[in-house]
Amino acid sequence: MPPEPLSQKEIEERLAELPGWSLDGDRITRVYRLADHFAATALVIHIAQVQEELGHHSDLTLGYNTVALAVNTHSAGGAVTEQDFELARRVEALAPGHGVR
Repeated sequence: MPPEPLSQKEIEERLAELPGWSLDGDRITRVYRLADHFAATALVIHIAQVQEELGHHSDLTLGYNTVALAVNTHSAGGAVTEQDFELARRVEALAPGHGVR
């Protein structure tokens, strides 16, 4: 059974707990700034590992010293679900270890 989409209020409540994350259309998004390209690449690899553990994947964009995530739940018709916020929380927990500014 696919996860249930969150209401606008539920999304706003969860975003309030995740500084830097925002709603962009039908996705939650965040851009991380790092010291250099190597640090950004290491963060992407770590995020990919977490996504595999969760079985839930975001769109990841690697820049010179940035990593951008955009996530929603395809099995819920592209809506934002609790799965998206679980991924966001996990990424937030690991990002400081990569020197995110």
